Amino acid sequence: MSSFDDGDRERIRAELVEAGRELFAQFGFERTRIRDVTEAVDIGTSTFCQFFDSKEALYVVVLTAEREAIEEMLKTAVDSAETPKDEVRTLLRTLFSEVRSNPLIARLIVEGELRQIQDQLSDAECRSVSTSPSEDRITLAERWAGIEEFRYDDPDLIRGIFRSLVFVTRSQETLIGTLHVEEYAEVEERLIETIVDGLFIE
Repeated sequence: MSSFDDGDRERIRAELVEAGRELFAQFGFERTRIRDVTEAVDIGTSTFCQFFDSKEALYVVVLTAEREAIEEMLKTAVDSAETPKDEVRTLLRTLFSEVRSNPLIARLIVEGELRQIQDQLSDAECRSVSTSPSEDRITLAERWAGIEEFRYDDPDLIRGIFRSLVFVTRSQETLIGTLHVEEYAEVEERLIETIVDGLFIE
């Protein structure tokens, strides 16, 4: 087994995660092979196994990083909003855009692939990767629940509503044959406004 100093290990691991991210985004989990990842990084399979126990373990790390990135993006976007209504509007616009443009985010949120893959990991693999959720999203739901004019006061219900709304992005696949991209964007924007209005009590 090859030995690496801490700097080498950090570099190779980062390269594996980045190569995995690109390949998983392009080809999906099933069609991406460990050999594809190792060839992209120019290492052997035995070296890969020094960093990850399986392709599933690498995918969990990739999806977890994507989840953390989008949560930070959403937090940054929402922090610039001036009112609670603006916060919800901004969050929905940003979230819908990311789900449409980033295949990994779509698989993470719409397909629920992180949970599916986690369920396939052994106990040892689960301990070897960090999968703890960010608190930013939870804090946001709890804060909205405490606003008097917000229609719902249950943070779990609020999170459920927003998770369900993400599936709206699937409608583009159905409607794009009958609507131009600009027309679909108008439909989505009107939907967002309807949702925002419905979540607040005047």
